[in-house]
Parts: sequence; structure tokens; C-alpha cells
Amino acid sequence: MSSKQKLNPKYIRSLSPEERSKLLSDLLTEVRKLRAQAGKGVVENPGRLRTVRKAIARIMTINHEEELKSRQRSS
Repeated sequence: MSSKQKLNPKYIRSLSPEERSKLLSDLLTEVRKLRAQAGKGVVENPGRLRTVRKAIARIMTINHEEELKSRQRSS
């Protein structure tokens, strides 16, 4: 994922569950790296941390929605 790419809900929903999981893992790693940089006071792009955190929240929300849909279908 390029740093300029927006992770809008439509794009996230088009990904397979495995791809979403991989993307989530990559973003969580990036947040850890950005927080470490912030702790040292050497952040290249301070707004990136907020953008990544929002993308993580979007992915987790969509994963939860998919889980609820699958539960409704099975009951």
C-alpha cells in the first residue's frame, strides 16, 4: 500500500478476508513504528499516524460487520 493511497470502505470491502488481515497487520506495524518515532521526536509526517489509525478502525469495523452478517445467515 502506498502512503498516498486512501483506504476507503469500498476498497476495503473489495479485499478478501485474508488480504484485509494482512493489511491490518501491516498497518499495526506501521503505527508501532510511527509511535516509536514520535517518542524520539523525529516524525517525518505527523498526520500519517492519524490516517493509519483511522484505516485500522475502518478495517476492524468492516471485519465486524462481515462477522455479524455471517452470524445472521447461519441462525
